Amino acid sequence: MFEKRNDPAASAAPVHPLKLLTRAEFAALGGDAVAFIRALDGASLSQLVHDSRFEDEVEYHLVMSADGTPLMVADTQEAVFDWLSEQTLGLATLH
Repeated sequence: MFEKRNDPAASAAPVHPLKLLTRAEFAALGGDAVAFIRALDGASLSQLVHDSRFEDEVEYHLVMSADGTPLMVADTQEAVFDWLSEQTLGLATLH
């Protein structure tokens, strides 16, 4: 498997300026107003949300802010959309 981090040419490539923003700079651009939904199995989700344990084979729906902060976890898309309808977040359809 090819990994960019092991490729000297890729590691010398310039870093995109948005990756260098602080949390405050990112929020000023509206990054705190955008979220995305990611479907994950419980085993993967347990690695992202360290203070909780999820059933390994169950599919969950994780709502994350644009900066990667977990905002909400549900076991149905309906629950996610109900929660999002009460929030002031924009939903990114591609990430």
